[in-house]
Amino acid sequence: MLRVAAAVAAVLAIVGWWLTAPQSFSAGDLPGHTPSAAAGERIFWAGGCASCHATPVDGKRARGDAKLRLGGGAEFETEYGVFRAPNISPHETDGIGGWSMLDFVNAMQKGVSPRGKHYYPSFPYTSYARMRTEDVMDLKAYLDTLPAVGGAPDGHELAFPWNVRRGLGAWKRLYLDDAAVVALDTDDPAVLLGQSLVEGAGHCGECHTPRDGFGGLLAERWLAGAPDMEGRGRVPNITPGAGELSGWSAGDISYYLESGFTPEFDTVGGTMVAVQENMAQLTRADRDAIAAYLKHVPPVE
Repeated sequence: MLRVAAAVAAVLAIVGWWLTAPQSFSAGDLPGHTPSAAAGERIFWAGGCASCHATPVDGKRARGDAKLRLGGGAEFETEYGVFRAPNISPHETDGIGGWSMLDFVNAMQKGVSPRGKHYYPSFPYTSYARMRTEDVMDLKAYLDTLPAVGGAPDGHELAFPWNVRRGLGAWKRLYLDDAAVVALDTDDPAVLLGQSLVEGAGHCGECHTPRDGFGGLLAERWLAGAPDMEGRGRVPNITPGAGELSGWSAGDISYYLESGFTPEFDTVGGTMVAVQENMAQLTRADRDAIAAYLKHVPPVE
């Protein structure tokens, strides 16, 4: 009987190890694309890379040219523990300067490090998985043009069981999906572009959508507002007709992303300040597309 139990336990362990193994792209999966740093700059601002990875200056959020020094070090306190943004500057050893294009795409869209380890979803690869791989490649080309910053921030501080990285393999099987969140009923190019920016690079749902007990986004409540992951109140509902933007026109939303002013002449605040500053770097067509998508998603009370 003990032998049978041991054999069953061994089989379950092997199956569990297989189910939680990192899944990566191979070189043959990459598209035949010549990366463009100019195109990658657009993705950089759409993705808000500087908001997390720019090295804080005197303990405060980086401003101006300092936003392009991506040495990491910002800390994010959550219910799971403290996450620290890593160095993603092109430094050969402390940053990602030594990464291949395949390494970068796997990190962005599979949440897997060059050493074959799972990344925590505090790095929003569940959203980046919906990006065009060509856009990811362009982003790498742009990051390679930025200043190399030395120094590696300390690692995360997480409690059990969140500190067991291998378990993220099972988590990914539940929540890592490259399919669109919203099944759109339109072929309007502006709405489709907005979808790619909001659901992909912009990763808006990571803050504006509530999560289940395992930290996965609740797709049925997409963009319906959520508790602030850093414990500072609530992130608003931005679905049409039901949320905080219910009285806003698409033009109001686009102008807010450009200027930081609401239709009531209030100004952007909190963590949204950095997001708005990033969105202001996009073209008006991109901001209009984001607004068009936000007016088109299903309303959620």
